[in-house]
Amino acid sequence: MKELNKFPDYKELEKELNRYLEKKFGGRVKIISPSTLPDSEKESSEKDGDKKDFLKNFNILPEELESYLRSYVVKQEEAIATLATKICTHFNRIKYAKKSKIKPKSSVGMIKNNILMIGPTGVGKTYIIKLIAQKLGVPFVKGDATKFSETGYVGGDVEDLVRDLVHEAGDDIELAEHGIIYIDEIDKIASPQGFIGHDVSRTGVQRGLLKLMEETEVDLRVAHDPVSQLQAIEYYRKTGKRPKRVVNTRNILFIMSGAFHGLADIIKKRLKKQGIGFEANVMSSEVPWDILKHVTPQDLVEFGFESEFVGRLPVIVVFDELTRDDLVEILKNPNTPVVLSKRLDFMAYGIDIEFEDEALEKIADIAIAQKTGARGLVSALEKVLVPFEKKLPSTEIKELLVTPELVDDPYGTLDYILKNPFDPELERRFEEARKKRRQYIREYIRERLDELKGKRKIEFSEKRIDVIVSIYFKKLVDINTAFEIFYELYDKIKEEEIKTSDKIEVGIVFDDSAIDEIIKRAVEREEEPGMIVDQIAKRLEYGLKLIKARAGINNFVLDRLAITDMEGYINSLIKKYYRQEMSKN
Repeated sequence: MKELNKFPDYKELEKELNRYLEKKFGGRVKIISPSTLPDSEKESSEKDGDKKDFLKNFNILPEELESYLRSYVVKQEEAIATLATKICTHFNRIKYAKKSKIKPKSSVGMIKNNILMIGPTGVGKTYIIKLIAQKLGVPFVKGDATKFSETGYVGGDVEDLVRDLVHEAGDDIELAEHGIIYIDEIDKIASPQGFIGHDVSRTGVQRGLLKLMEETEVDLRVAHDPVSQLQAIEYYRKTGKRPKRVVNTRNILFIMSGAFHGLADIIKKRLKKQGIGFEANVMSSEVPWDILKHVTPQDLVEFGFESEFVGRLPVIVVFDELTRDDLVEILKNPNTPVVLSKRLDFMAYGIDIEFEDEALEKIADIAIAQKTGARGLVSALEKVLVPFEKKLPSTEIKELLVTPELVDDPYGTLDYILKNPFDPELERRFEEARKKRRQYIREYIRERLDELKGKRKIEFSEKRIDVIVSIYFKKLVDINTAFEIFYELYDKIKEEEIKTSDKIEVGIVFDDSAIDEIIKRAVEREEEPGMIVDQIAKRLEYGLKLIKARAGINNFVLDRLAITDMEGYINSLIKKYYRQEMSKN
């Protein structure tokens, strides 16, 4: 007879819990004990938990981050400069405090660089913060302030952002405690002007965010989250203790943003009272964005924010509205995801797409009429290109040139292309547009080479720049990523040099011309550089060993000829060392 008070072992507990979950979720959720996981999964889990110390490796300076952002974002010079400076300062200050062993208690009252961004839709607010988080290597989550006000949840929903941050950090709490939480449409939780009484859905959310922005501890275990409850049970089974996993928000950076319609009127009224004129004839449906650059904390309080809430957002950044010329520049920028994503859409069907400059200008004209900033570019491109994306994959056509005529009349142009798939004039214009874009990208790289090289001490000749251009076109990535791919392949080749030298017992070193040729082949043929190096070594091994035995040469520098004409390379070496032997005799 079983003891009534006996606690079940983990197998019985797992069985009972799975039975419950099957009834509730229909077999879609199941507990798997860590003891049943394959070794590979256990190792993967251990690796995820064993992350590098983020602060120890953080060494980004404001100008470096600013330069990085400028390569992606058009306009917004002042906003980018401020964001790059304050965000770098935030993390470097934390690093300094940790290094100096400054105790948290001694930093009471210190102001954290939380940021408020003000600007119209589609100017790149979210895009910039995502770029920053990616560059810094910190976890990032985005929330929508309207979600909080609509549901009526205050602490629970707001704190869920912190829990989401832990999830984005791979369950690494320490990394999550140095992450970024971004909340959009924050202007929607401002209390309506003239409202009397306690507005839970607005000021209540402000107060819920207030404690997070300063410092509090968020419990990761919540009643409405079955996963956290199951994790707690498993922890109790292993240790016999009740778990308390919390996240401290002291070092989490909070960034808020919104369009703030109506704020301009408040600022304008204040400026008039102060005798400061602002010559702007503004219609009721428009926002004079230049006025918003005069915003003060008091204006935000009058707009409907609690003074304590505004006080936790000491950095205010105002974005510029995008003009038609700005939209054209965005489309031409080789790093813009707007055009890169369309290239990927068509390349998924093996179709290469190119744009003429005048066509990009017409697309910008369509977008500016929508008054949604850069977002209008996406919808304009879709409107123009969807008919081609639907029809061309079913044909033998593998190249598409976006011309001004195509933008003006997509369906008429599609009919013409289907009837004349190999029109020599369109083929000529395609090659001309491709040649022009290649040249534009070369010039773009030359102008920003020091910035793009980063901290690597590698020389870049014109031929090496051409390799970067080839990576850009073949991989359909932005320029920064093309450089990262180049460096990754470069490092792999240098590693293979050592391995191959040991393997064939002959010292080999690839010069720059050889490395560039290997990278070019790896990209074009989609092969691993290690495989290419191994093939080269096998074909050269006999000749190199012969020269080593005859001339006593132990180390060889391989140039581009050793890869493109191996027989010619070996013959030239044999002749070279044969002449040396003859001259000695």
